[in-house]
Amino acid sequence: MTETAIDSDTLDALAAIVGPGNALTADEDTHPYCIEMRDLFVGRTPLVLRPGSAEEISKILRLANERGIAIVPQGGNTGLVGAQVPDESGAEIILATDRLDAIRSVDPVENTMTVEAGVILENIHAAADEVDRLFPLTLAAQGSCRIGGNISTNAGGTAVLAYGNTRALILGLEVVLPTGEIWNGLRSLHKDNTGYDLKQLFIGGEGTLGVVTAAVLKLFPKPRSQEVALAGLADPAKALELLNVAQAHAGPLLTGFELMPRLGIEFVLKHLPGARDPLEGPHPWYVLVEISSNSDDIPARQLLESMFEEAFEKEIATDAVVAESVAQAEALWQIRHSLSEVQKSEGGSIKHDVSVPVSKIPAFLDKGMAAAADLIPGIRPVPFGHMGDGNIHFNFSQPEGADKADYLARWDELNAVIHGIVAEFGGSISAEHGIGKLKKKLLPDVKSEIELDLMRRIKAAFDPNNILNPGRVL
Repeated sequence: MTETAIDSDTLDALAAIVGPGNALTADEDTHPYCIEMRDLFVGRTPLVLRPGSAEEISKILRLANERGIAIVPQGGNTGLVGAQVPDESGAEIILATDRLDAIRSVDPVENTMTVEAGVILENIHAAADEVDRLFPLTLAAQGSCRIGGNISTNAGGTAVLAYGNTRALILGLEVVLPTGEIWNGLRSLHKDNTGYDLKQLFIGGEGTLGVVTAAVLKLFPKPRSQEVALAGLADPAKALELLNVAQAHAGPLLTGFELMPRLGIEFVLKHLPGARDPLEGPHPWYVLVEISSNSDDIPARQLLESMFEEAFEKEIATDAVVAESVAQAEALWQIRHSLSEVQKSEGGSIKHDVSVPVSKIPAFLDKGMAAAADLIPGIRPVPFGHMGDGNIHFNFSQPEGADKADYLARWDELNAVIHGIVAEFGGSISAEHGIGKLKKKLLPDVKSEIELDLMRRIKAAFDPNNILNPGRVL
């Protein structure tokens, strides 16, 4: 068991709330909860609590609040800014939500689903599919991330272009406050202007204001037809032209528009078993396009074909492939979803989750890649992501043959360069991953003192004893 300043009576009292088997103390059991998936943060905890209800969480937080014990909520541990793992002090206790895994109801008439916080996102997709509905939040980690974490980080993903961030997909929440009070806001209303919309404070709050225990999700009709294609292009400027053409032809039916560089494709071909080069020859850049239609009168295939007809006529795209089956469509999406993972096999990777106005993406990428090359000769840029909504994962793999530790030691230096360019282009240093511990020190550079003061006041109002995720965000 990890050494800790927390007295044994308090640890025993907390463990008793969840019962035998759901209070983990052995280092081999707690350690997996203490590691961020990129190994950027590795902490220690004397206790992992796995409550099975909002009532148990209420008891945990009430006791922790009375005794000043720090609690770190954790879902699927797929977060990328370190908010979900404890620090190295051994004085923070993890509250894991994996046992809150019930899908309470699915209503295809109201187009809603009520789920507990620990439900895996992929299981939500399956439950919606069973009633011919769609829950559009789509992430690379959807097989392991949990909806409570998605809500707490206001997760984005590949479908934001058409459906919005997680925030746009939530109708109601159930939340346990730091005091132990349970707020039941599980309303399924699409319109409710009765005062402050409190749920918005917890969406994207990164577990600093309360623990989300359940949510009412918004469902959509399942598309009658869906087409996926991959186009080869000369540069991001051509990708922007293709986006304009796609939106002109498909409008709101354009549900995916993902930018990828050739180097990223080469990493996938090298490290993902069974991956195949999607086009006959290499292209400097690629765009994955998805169009979804609910109308038999306007099939997605027709829209896709008319889009590419114009794109080829105007010499915007140089080649393209259209998926002829669900399996082929999934294979194209797998290339996109594998980009971040395969970078691990190429050594150190310094990553940036940023956004800029869509129209500025080509110039932003040009300036960012040039600046990175000047700073670290031989650096390998792998920018990819959601071009349709302006969110680029501006990742950089280490130069070939470089020492990984030496390269990663320049993380802050490269961050400063890229984030400075983001500011020049009127962008954000965190488009969808959040602030957590990783970007906490950067927040004063991008938020005004008024904004920071308002955030501190909100935190103090909800959590005056600072027990929930202390040291994250603020």
